[in-house]
Amino acid sequence: MDRLLVLCRHGESEWNKLNLFTGWKDPGLTEKGVAEARAAGQKLKALGLGFDLCYTSALKRAQTTLDLILAELGQTDLPIVRDQALNERDYGELSGLNKDDARQRWGEEQVHIWRRSYDIPPPGGESLKDTAARVLPYFEAHIMPDVMAGRRVLVAAHGNSLRALIMKLEGLSGEEIIKRELATGVPIVYRFAEDGAILSRQDLAA
Repeated sequence: MDRLLVLCRHGESEWNKLNLFTGWKDPGLTEKGVAEARAAGQKLKALGLGFDLCYTSALKRAQTTLDLILAELGQTDLPIVRDQALNERDYGELSGLNKDDARQRWGEEQVHIWRRSYDIPPPGGESLKDTAARVLPYFEAHIMPDVMAGRRVLVAAHGNSLRALIMKLEGLSGEEIIKRELATGVPIVYRFAEDGAILSRQDLAA
């Protein structure tokens, strides 16, 4: 039985390129982001990987990334579950602001704390701990049971929603996962044993 889970952060978005806090805002992909998504599909295809079911967020940068990956795999007819439980961390009042402007307004140290602490949220937004409290119950109720039943699952989501999943899967602390950088458009391939232990983890960075 093939217990396969692939996680992929969306390709570069227009707001990534502009150095803006994005959160639940909904910009599309840049040309680079489209190319990253296609390259992710090509890497998965080169490994001979195919899927039975896909999950993504309610935001179009993740949905478009998933569509482009599936097009490269020739699997555009797969069932896709879209749910805002997998959305990016909500940056609250920081959403839409340039990161440099935010540093000028609140100070570099405060913005760094909001971005890189596990449990301190920005004003009106979510910490990574809050994001995990939203993402993990959904993952445990829906995604992991599919994987353990032998379905090959692809998840296209966001830096922080995927950090929450990786923290759970790899048994990392909040401090450890905050330091983990997830590149845009790079699939991470997990295979699991019958008891749910990770058999292998492969990062498909270029």
